[in-house]
Amino acid sequence: MIDRDPEDSFETLWTTFYKRYPFFDVRGVDWREQYARYRPEVTAKTTDEELFGILCALLAPLRDGHVTLTATMSGQTRHFCPEKKPRFWQEFDAGDIEELFATTGKTLVANGFGPEAGTQAWMLRYCRSRAVGYMRILELEGITKHDLVAALDRMARDFSDLNGYIIDIRNCLGGDDSTAITIINRFCDRRRTAFHRQTKIGPGEQELTPTRTWYIEPQGDVQFRGPIALLTCDSVFSGGEAFALAMRALPYVTIVGEHTNGIFSYELEKTLPNGWRYTLPYQKYYSPAMICYEGQGVPVDIELLNKKVDIEVGIDPLIIRALEVLKSGTCRDNHQDLHTL
Repeated sequence: MIDRDPEDSFETLWTTFYKRYPFFDVRGVDWREQYARYRPEVTAKTTDEELFGILCALLAPLRDGHVTLTATMSGQTRHFCPEKKPRFWQEFDAGDIEELFATTGKTLVANGFGPEAGTQAWMLRYCRSRAVGYMRILELEGITKHDLVAALDRMARDFSDLNGYIIDIRNCLGGDDSTAITIINRFCDRRRTAFHRQTKIGPGEQELTPTRTWYIEPQGDVQFRGPIALLTCDSVFSGGEAFALAMRALPYVTIVGEHTNGIFSYELEKTLPNGWRYTLPYQKYYSPAMICYEGQGVPVDIELLNKKVDIEVGIDPLIIRALEVLKSGTCRDNHQDLHTL
């Protein structure tokens, strides 16, 4: 039954975040202060339009892409997300992004890469040169395990002929951790810690579940264990960030580009008493060394930003830099955040 009392909806949303949201400190928000500021504005006579504005103001300082509010009022749907727009999306609109990856393709061809090879995985793009493989990951969901494994098996047939590999997750919108790990296992030398995770279950900084650990380990008939360049940017989210975090555990991986977005958690989906829907993150991800990169993103080893001029010039500088890294055999054997079992 729908409860139209605006005070009940405000209290429900505030309390849910108070108990389940783990990042007030990371986002620099005093949630009790937010309550003191906005609760007096809500009364039994507050209209839907007014309530929506108040809740948006309450959530706005979080600047978190996994926080959303969706309201239906007078037959119309309103959506709010306090996300800070990624630099990559400020630089490139949807059409520009398509052109940028067309430029990526041209740069690969100019450096001896052949046409894209077909696989059973719609979200993977693959091609190769004589010595280097290139795989772009669009998303990490929407595929069966059978089709993903078949696609990885297809690409693995080239592993023995390659001296280096480029994995491109720029603009990867996210997906499932299990899909990320299934892919990484084909590039893994031995069992290693991928990442740790805790779930927020109550108010207070200590109200978290015990730490759970995910692992990567070799799978398939053969793995690629040579130098790998991982390309990232700040419009890599969620499951894409878990992918980057786990790849960073491999000492022969060099991350090139820009830090990821910094929103790792799955989303908790909830409904207010008045029927409006909202989401919030509720999990904390940690690197193997127990560093949380929420709000910062997975850091890079070599910072290099794509800019719109790359399209005009017709060269993707991240591909060029990645090829240089692979040729030099650069790795991160002494990285302070690496941890193995």
